[in-house]
Amino acid sequence: MRVLACYSSRSQLATRGNTLSRETIIAEIQQDIARMQKVIELLGGAKTVSIDTVVGKANKKARRKMSAAGRKRIAAAQKARWAKIRAAKK
Repeated sequence: MRVLACYSSRSQLATRGNTLSRETIIAEIQQDIARMQKVIELLGGAKTVSIDTVVGKANKKARRKMSAAGRKRIAAAQKARWAKIRAAKK
């Protein structure tokens, strides 16, 4: 079995056949977190980045804006459609 470099060979998670307790798993994860925090510190700290930068929201096109007159025309047309449907039911 190949063990990754970031895990020690005596790692509880790397052994097979043993039943792991919840406390053992949590302790192993906490050790991993501490190890990763040291790596971040060695790399010069974490740079905070907004989620919009990661997702790429800045590259989206601007939404088209509809004029008030356009919205009124659409609303009037929809009301006319519903009136026609109601008249047909009678």
